[in-house]
Amino acid sequence: MARSETTTGSELEPVKFSRLTRRGILLGLSLSQLIALGIGGASLIAAFYAGGGILLAYSAPIWMLAAVVAWVRIGGRPLVEWVPVGAWWLWRTTGGQLLYRRRVVAPRPAGTLALPGDMARLREYTDPETGAGMIHDPQAATLTVATAITHPAFVLLDPSEQNRRVSAWGRVLATVCRSGRISALQVLERTLPDSGQGLAEWWAEHGTDDGTWAAITYAELIDRACPAGERHATTVSLSLDMRAAARQIRTAGGGIRGAANVLRQEMTTLTAALRAADLTASEWLGAGQLAVMLRTAYDPAIGPTLERHGQLGQDLATAGPVAVTETWDRLRTDSGYHAVLWISEWPRSMVYPGFLAPVLLSTGIGRSFSLLCTPLRTDQAARDIRKKKVEYISDATQRARIGQIEDASQSAEYRDVLRQEADLTAGHGVLRYTGLIAVTAPSTDELDTAVAAIEQAAIQASCETRLLVGQQAQAFTAAALPLCRRL
Repeated sequence: MARSETTTGSELEPVKFSRLTRRGILLGLSLSQLIALGIGGASLIAAFYAGGGILLAYSAPIWMLAAVVAWVRIGGRPLVEWVPVGAWWLWRTTGGQLLYRRRVVAPRPAGTLALPGDMARLREYTDPETGAGMIHDPQAATLTVATAITHPAFVLLDPSEQNRRVSAWGRVLATVCRSGRISALQVLERTLPDSGQGLAEWWAEHGTDDGTWAAITYAELIDRACPAGERHATTVSLSLDMRAAARQIRTAGGGIRGAANVLRQEMTTLTAALRAADLTASEWLGAGQLAVMLRTAYDPAIGPTLERHGQLGQDLATAGPVAVTETWDRLRTDSGYHAVLWISEWPRSMVYPGFLAPVLLSTGIGRSFSLLCTPLRTDQAARDIRKKKVEYISDATQRARIGQIEDASQSAEYRDVLRQEADLTAGHGVLRYTGLIAVTAPSTDELDTAVAAIEQAAIQASCETRLLVGQQAQAFTAAALPLCRRL
């Protein structure tokens, strides 16, 4: 996605997103389609040169099947692209990898997280200077930290203030792109059940319980509203690429301690950028706060209890789920059912920055919205843009040679590439965005209703969503956990 265009004036201007690139390697065909057509064409040519006639009929199942899997689409994707998805799902099914059960008797190695799947390799590290809980992924070579963000309601601000905050957030993203050591930035916005403790404490401190009709009615209203309340929580996670920062890590002492020193510099820079954007960043989340977030993601029903009793659930070693069952299109954890939606298309028309309000302000639905931003270094972004320009021009020349008409979507994608090049030349950063929505409900029927409501809200936001299948467990960790996990 290209950088959004903003202005410095007092009026809020609409923005436009780049389209998801759907161009293939040759004439719009992907590599898997070309392989399938190549196999079918080779069998047809071999039968023809071998004598034709009955041999063409014998080879018909091969080249006809190749044509079907290359051209027939299901769910917006050709059949040949579903082959690796189905094969991987079958392998996981036969290998028993769709079920996870906590071994409550067997002790876990010190410093590890009790999480299912490939997240079992994650390690925890507490920074001695800031007290932040850092999550180390030894295979991906990343070190991740998170902070809680408080901010005023964007939709309630006047247009000039909204425009200023959008420009300030653009500078925050540009700051992330400059160092070249950041692997990903994640913005996670969650809807959580509110225990009502804050409202009850306010009434106990400021209310006048004098036995009058008004006081009794107000107290009953608070008692009824507290269990049904909900609140929004926002976190920003920062992930250090330890391979890209290898030299700085060695200079800082090497190992996890050296990586923590380098990440601490990035944390200071990000905190200053967030403060300049009028976003209030709390202290970086410690291991106990991360443990509560992980626990409530897998066990939503325990959230109000952990909020009322602040000392419970503060251990990362026991923060994971007790049981996880993954199916083709949903996930079952301790006390909830989950389904993850991918924002496959951002708005194609001009929209205002608050276009996601229907999704983010939906009430009565447990959901987590995660925006994963992958920054590209300037040299890497320039090479990628030049490569895309050459590919588009080559494809246009090939289409003109064979007489194929160029459609409007191909022209729009090429204009998006030119706009990205102009933004990069002007000094702005280039990031790749992934939007995920994890919907949570206590039963399958409520989950289906909530997913339908979120899909309708996404339509109101001019976005297209698709239910991720065959990878719900991996998608849930990316959408609901503040660990900068990517699909």
